[in-house]
This record gives sequence, C-alpha cells and structure tokens, in this order.
Amino acid sequence: MSSAISERVVGVNGVDLHVTEAGSGPPVIFAHGFPELAYSWRHQIPALAEAGFRAVAPDQRGYGRSSRPPAIEDYDIIALTGDLLALLDELGEERAVFVGHDWGAMVVWQLALLAPERVVGVVGMSVPFIPRPSMPPVQMMRQLFDDLFFYIVYFQEPGVADAELGRDPAKTMRRMLAGLADTGDEMPDLTAALANDGRGFVDRLPEPSELPGWLSQSELDHYVDEFSRTGFTGAINWYRNLDRNWELTEHLDGAKVSVPSLFISGSRDPVLAMTPASVMDGWLNDHRATLLVDGAGHWVQQEKPDEVNAAIVGFVEQIYR
Repeated sequence: MSSAISERVVGVNGVDLHVTEAGSGPPVIFAHGFPELAYSWRHQIPALAEAGFRAVAPDQRGYGRSSRPPAIEDYDIIALTGDLLALLDELGEERAVFVGHDWGAMVVWQLALLAPERVVGVVGMSVPFIPRPSMPPVQMMRQLFDDLFFYIVYFQEPGVADAELGRDPAKTMRRMLAGLADTGDEMPDLTAALANDGRGFVDRLPEPSELPGWLSQSELDHYVDEFSRTGFTGAINWYRNLDRNWELTEHLDGAKVSVPSLFISGSRDPVLAMTPASVMDGWLNDHRATLLVDGAGHWVQQEKPDEVNAAIVGFVEQIYR
C-alpha cells in the first residue's frame, strides 16, 4: 500500500481536471468548496491512503489547474456532478464514497440523489443536505434579504464580484481563510455583514490579526498564487447557477438521500447560523452521525484534521467493509 501523493490531469466530461491522489483500494473522492482547491484536502488524502483507500481530489471545474469554461451555464449541477461521475469512470470504478465541503457538499448531496447507484456513501461538510425549496433559491434570497446585503445575491451580477475578489487575491484569501476563523469563542455576529452600506464582499470580512495555527504562510500563499493566476470567475459562476439548478432538478422534488450519510461541521461555522443541521431531519434514510467539531469554524477539515480524518475513516471503513 502506497501513500505517496501524485498529481495528474485527466480529460473527463469535456474538461480537464487536475487531480491529486494517493493510495489504493476502494475509492474516496473529495470535492472542495469555495474558494478552495484540491489542496484543501491535503490532510485527508494521506490519512485515507494510509487507512487503505484510494483518495482522489480534483481541482473542480473553474478552479486551480483544471479547465475554466467560459459560459456561466457550464457550471450547473449537471456539469458538476457529471465531472465527478466521469472521474469515477476514469478511475475504472463503479462506485465510491464522495466527500464534499461547502459547495462540494452541495454537489455530493445532489449526486447522491441523481446517481445513488454510483454512491457507496456521502459525507457532507459545513453545508447540510437542503431539501428542494418551493421556489428558485436566489429569487427566495432576494425576497428574504430585500434591501440587505447578501453575498449570494451580490455574486449574481457577472463581473462585479469577480473584479472585487480578484483585485487583491492575497487580501481576499487571507480574510476568507483566516478572517472567518478569527471569531473568538462565539458564533460570529452576521448583522454588520448584512448592512446595505455600499461595501462589497471582501470589505465585510474581518482582517485577521495573525494567521491561525492551522494555516501557515506558505499554505496561504499556495491559495493566493493559484487565484492570482486564475481569478475568481469560474468559482463564482457556481453561484450563478443556483436558480438554473433548481429548474434542472425538478424531478428530485421530495427525494430523500438513501445512501449512508455523515455530516461534519465546525461548532463555530457561520453557515450553521443560516442553515442549521436540523434542516436534514427526515431527509436522510441512513444517516450514521452528525459531528460538530468543537472550536472549529468553516474550514473544518483544515482547522481540525485529526478529528475530521478519524470521522471520515471510521465512516468509510464502516460502509466499505
């Protein structure tokens, strides 16, 4: 059993995906979130390989060294889940455990509905399974937040958020990764972040006094270098398909996740303030556990890798063996 990490580019589903992988055995495919990379799984890939599994993490379309298609529609849920299924085909495997964080969690939850026969189990992180709403989600957000600022609504206008986030990628990534983690012991107050005061997205994020212990300067630099090269448009285009995704998944209305599932989040993840884990109640037919990692924020697998690795390995061993 080898745990050496390798990288390659594979052509799947009409795009090239840069893939990081290690190990051999039953496959576990990792799907990162916004604004991250396969690099965000750097602590999980070797751990899963050492446990006897083939750990595979792509830079998803729009990110890193993978393709960045030009059309907004190229980032809808059919394309995103299709990439993971095509990657599974490229590995020569019929089924895998899929692990997703943030936006990646939304993709793997949907994959479990769209192609349950290809999914041995699903691990959602930070973003719980959200049942299909009664109306398009961005339309709902516009009504809910009305004249307040909400980042997902702000992201909808092509070019605007792209320019703001790309103006100073070092500032953007420092505040996204370290600022969101620098919230003390309490759940962050979202009131100021919602004020419609003319600020964009990055200016609402706190400037960290220093990098947290889990994020070194060289690790932050890796993200900054990649987003300085690629920009943020591909990543933001995922958000611009939320209403389109709602339309494309009409046939999944009322569908429940039938495969074994696990949910992991940081106890201080601000996502939980907006979307608590309880939204999943009654929608997961074989839910094994919900783990809230004490003291962790949104970047839970990077902040608390030991706890996250133990939970994922335990879940994967349980359903594969």
